[in-house]
Amino acid sequence: MTNVEITFVKLGLNNYLLKALNMIGYSKPSPIQKKCIPPLLLKKDVLGIAQTGSGKTAAFSLPLLHNINISNRNTQILILAPTRELAMQVSKEISLFSRFMIGVNVLVLYGGQSYGIQLKGLRLGPQIIVATPGRLLDHIKRGTVKLSNLKSLVLDEADEMLRMGFIEDVENIISVIPKGYQIALFSATMPIQIKNITKKFMNNPYEVRIASNINTIPDINQNYWNVYGRKIDALKKFLEVEDFDAALIFVRTKHATIEVSEMLKQSGYNSSALNGDMNQNIREQTLDKFKNGSLDILIATDIAARGLDVKRISLVINYDIPIDVESYVHRIGRTGRAGRTGKTLMFVENREKRFLRNIERKIKLNITEIFLPNSKLLTEKRIIKFGIKINKQLKSNDLEKYKIILSKLQYKNNLDQEKLSIALLKIAQGLRPLILPPDPIFKPKKIFYKNSKFINIHNKTKKKNNFYKKKYKNKDMELYTINIGKKDGVEIRHIVGAMINEGEINSHYIGNIKLFSLYSTIELSKILNKNFKKIRILNKLIHIKLFNN
Repeated sequence: MTNVEITFVKLGLNNYLLKALNMIGYSKPSPIQKKCIPPLLLKKDVLGIAQTGSGKTAAFSLPLLHNINISNRNTQILILAPTRELAMQVSKEISLFSRFMIGVNVLVLYGGQSYGIQLKGLRLGPQIIVATPGRLLDHIKRGTVKLSNLKSLVLDEADEMLRMGFIEDVENIISVIPKGYQIALFSATMPIQIKNITKKFMNNPYEVRIASNINTIPDINQNYWNVYGRKIDALKKFLEVEDFDAALIFVRTKHATIEVSEMLKQSGYNSSALNGDMNQNIREQTLDKFKNGSLDILIATDIAARGLDVKRISLVINYDIPIDVESYVHRIGRTGRAGRTGKTLMFVENREKRFLRNIERKIKLNITEIFLPNSKLLTEKRIIKFGIKINKQLKSNDLEKYKIILSKLQYKNNLDQEKLSIALLKIAQGLRPLILPPDPIFKPKKIFYKNSKFINIHNKTKKKNNFYKKKYKNKDMELYTINIGKKDGVEIRHIVGAMINEGEINSHYIGNIKLFSLYSTIELSKILNKNFKKIRILNKLIHIKLFNN
C-alpha cells in the first residue's frame, strides 16, 4: 500500500489560507506543520520541540487563523516572542498568510516603539497580538490590553525567553488570562523551568518532536561578516575583491532589491533587481541575461529567487540575514552546482548573532568569520583590473589616431611623456581611485557567543558563560549607572529586557548588574560605543551614563 501524500488541502485549511500558501509558493507542509496543524485545528494544546527554522510559525499560525472569528474584534490569539525582531517577523508572516481573510487585524507590541502608536493600534481591535513579554505586561498593567476573550496562546522560543530572564513575566501574563484557552509552546530545548510551565498551565498537550535533518553542502565555503558601518559600502568592497562568475545577493524586501541594485549600478556594477512586483516579461529577460552572462549580479528576495537554477553562480551574499535555517540552506544552495565549488557570505549584525548560532547548530558546521577588505588589498585589486583593461586596449586596431593626439598634447603642454602618462592615468581612474589612503585604526574588541563559550577573537581567550556573574577585565567592559533602583521596584530581568529589546544590545555584551536603593550599575562591552536614548524601564525614561570613579 502506497503512502498518501499529506498536503495543506488534506490538513483541512480553509480556501483563503490555501490561496495565500499557493501565492507564496508553499507546496507541501513541513514535518512540524504536518504534526501540529491537526491537533491545533481541534483546539488542543501542543508542545513542539524543534530548532529554529523548522517552519513552526506556519505550524501554529495556519490552524489558529483557520479557527479565528473575523467578526469578533476582541483579541483572540496572543503570541509571545523573546525579541522584537522575532515578534515583527512572526507578525509579518501571519499578515502574509491571512492576506485574503478580509477583516483580520494583526498588531505587534514591543519595547522601544511609541506607546502612542501601539495604543492607536489597540483601539482598532486586533484579533491577533504578537508581543514581547515586558511590553505586553506593561499594557496589561495599564489596562490597555484585554485578554478576557483569548482563545489561543502561543509561547514561541520558550527556552530563549528563559535565557533572557522573561519567564517570570510570561507566568504573570498567563496568570491573568481566564481559563479555557488552548496553549501552543515551542522550544528548541526543554530545561526544567519550561517543563514546569507545561505541567502548570498546559492541558495534556500533544507532543511533537522534530529532529534536525538539514545537511550542508560540502563544496560551499561559508563565511560571515560582523556588520559595522554602512552595509552597502561593505558590499561594494567585498564585490571588488571577490573573484566570481555571477553573484546572487539576497535581501529581505522588494524595495531593497531596487535600492541595492541602483547603488551598485552607480558604482559601475552590472546588476539588476529581481522581485515579485516585476512584470513577467521583464523578469524573464532579467533571468536570461543572468544566465547568458550579460548580467553579473542579481539582487533578489527569497520568493523571487524560488526555483532559480543558474550554474554560473559562484557567490551568494546574504545582505539581509535569512529568517530561518531552511531559507539559509536554500539560499546558499544556489551556488556550488554542477560539481563546482561555491562561496557564501552572510552579513550579521550584533543583534542577529542568535540566528547565526541557530544556523550553525542546525547545519552542524561553524561558519567562518571574515573581515572587511582593507585599503591595501583594494588598491592591489584595482591596479590589477586596471592593468587588464590596458592590455585589452593594446590589442585595439585604432591606436594610431590616439598616438597622434598624445603627441599634440605633449607638444602643446610642454610635457615629457612620463608626466603626461601619469596625468592621463590619474584621469582614467575616474571616480574610483587606484591608490587608497590607509585604513583608519579600528580594532574591535569583539566578544561573541559561540559553542557555549565567550570568545575574544583577538587573544583567543575563552571564558565560561556564567551569564550575569562574568568576570571581565577592565579593558573589555565599562561600568555604567542607571537612574532606577530597588525603590522603584526594578529587578535585574527588567534591566536586561530593556537593554536587549529597546537598547538593541545582544545579551552577551552585558556583564554584571547590581541593584542599589536609588540607582543600579551595569557592565557593558566597550565595543558597543552606544549613545543610549529613550530607553524605558517600568515605564520610566531612564538615563544611562558612564560611572565616574
